[in-house]
Amino acid sequence: MPGPIERPFQARPDLHGSFGMCASTHWLASSTAQSVLERGGNAYDAAVAAAFVLHVVEPHLNGPGGDLVAIVAPANQEPRVLAGQGPAPAAATISHYRSEGLDLVPGSGALAAAVPGAVHAWFLLLRDLGTWQLDEVLAYAIHYAERGHRLLGQAALAISTMADQFEQHWPTSAALWMPGGRPPADNDVVHNPTYAATLRRLITESTIAGPTARENRIDAARRAWSRGFVAEEIAAFAVQPHRHSTGTDHAGVITVADLESFSATWEPTIHVDFRGTTVHKAGAWTQGPALLQALTVLDGFTDPELDLRTVDGVHRVLEAIKLAMVDRDAYYGDDMDADQLHRLLSTEYADARRGLIGPRADNTLRPGDLGRRVYRPVLRSTDDNHWRSPSAGEPTVEASGTTSGDTCHLDVIDQWGNAISATPSGGWLQSNPTIPALGFCLGSRLQMTWLDEASPSALRPGRRPRTTLTPTLLTRDGGTISVLGTPGGDQQDQSQLLYLLRTLTSESTAQQAIEAPAFHSTSFPSSFWPRTWTPGGVVLEGRWDEVLLGGLTERGHAVTVTGDWTLGRLSSVSRDPVSGMLSAAANPRGAQGYAVGR
Repeated sequence: MPGPIERPFQARPDLHGSFGMCASTHWLASSTAQSVLERGGNAYDAAVAAAFVLHVVEPHLNGPGGDLVAIVAPANQEPRVLAGQGPAPAAATISHYRSEGLDLVPGSGALAAAVPGAVHAWFLLLRDLGTWQLDEVLAYAIHYAERGHRLLGQAALAISTMADQFEQHWPTSAALWMPGGRPPADNDVVHNPTYAATLRRLITESTIAGPTARENRIDAARRAWSRGFVAEEIAAFAVQPHRHSTGTDHAGVITVADLESFSATWEPTIHVDFRGTTVHKAGAWTQGPALLQALTVLDGFTDPELDLRTVDGVHRVLEAIKLAMVDRDAYYGDDMDADQLHRLLSTEYADARRGLIGPRADNTLRPGDLGRRVYRPVLRSTDDNHWRSPSAGEPTVEASGTTSGDTCHLDVIDQWGNAISATPSGGWLQSNPTIPALGFCLGSRLQMTWLDEASPSALRPGRRPRTTLTPTLLTRDGGTISVLGTPGGDQQDQSQLLYLLRTLTSESTAQQAIEAPAFHSTSFPSSFWPRTWTPGGVVLEGRWDEVLLGGLTERGHAVTVTGDWTLGRLSSVSRDPVSGMLSAAANPRGAQGYAVGR
């Protein structure tokens, strides 16, 4: 008799069910979302409840003062983008920042803060596509903020790293995160009663509307956020001078009028077909089209030529990533012309770009020609030894393999086929001083803009910074088959590219694709202060074999090896459009993200 079939080692199983599936970067958020589904809520009720829990349990990775990009596909409807990225305040001009002695937007402090967009977007999602009342979805976050939760080790590390900054320059943050004058330890129970009170007051404001429609109550809470007590507290606190990542003190410029003028919006997705699957992303105000560009270039290779177990396969993917990401920096921005984006995603353009991929790594920056001026930023090498504040930038996995944090992500598909992939971020505890009356801080997304009018992502009042937040939704034959995404700053679309190649060009399951050894390129300018890059840089987990590592070095890549399980925090939920059966997978790295469902 034949022996049992040997299967590759998996740290986690692929989950299967038919009722509802959820996955996120924290087990409490995943469990919250599943709880909502079990109580009759739909995917959008579940996502909103889980998102506010993420504010509480992953405060070093996201917060209500941050931002959000999501792609949703209600059952039997076309996917669309939920745009929760706030713009630059009206007074956030290049001339003002230059007058402050700055040549880059700081990585932390109120001058780095865009208008908060996440909460406004979550409320819009709940109003338009959810079914639950506001108090029902917020009850989970209020519970953990008031009753407490055990602090993640990486959150404790972030607070410890920021301890001097908190004590010397951000005393309101010290009061919240260092009670008794010391940072909390891994697994300490922490509370945020002030944020719980903020949520309770939003609920109270919503009930002032009286026994009216659910939608009217949610709109009342949105008004309390954008023009009421929340906006007033934000504006009053941000203008107080405080320490920024530059080591200098500045006052913010955000006002109540800035918050009042912002509204989260619904937008169409952009998409390309790859191996019979349509991949949906947000527009060029995110980095999402870079994934589509890379896929279009790689679509011209055969499956064996893209085998990520081979030197040639990894090399081709790295070169495609570099070509896509340099176009991102040269052309993407809130004002990008739709015709130009269409050209970047065309097969003709991809054919020309594919021809640039040779047998050796090209470690220069080679943007494509769209017949217009190409923006080339001033480059700072990682060897330039620029001072870096511990509060600067998006908290991503370091090249050394040290995990200092990321952002957040969640995926949900319910029993009716409603789907959402959402990546909330910003407003983490190290991005700005805590606003004492609200229990959270502002974000730092404006650091992704340039103080250079020539840049397509220049700092412009009223314009969105180009964000790295980039969830993905897949359709086939008109039906949603998967939602997925990951934290990771500039690495988000790179991690998703590896996942898509492994699931669409080979027989890897979702969980196998997530757990497989990862890599990413650093051979383009970082989106985050101080905007450095490593020419030819590629970071790989230590599980890659020596033959592959040596082969990449021989081809001219600058290889850095990290820990064995350090890169990426991807999750996904999928649905078979024929049977309706569901599956889910989540990243085991860091023992933090989990998929649940039944």
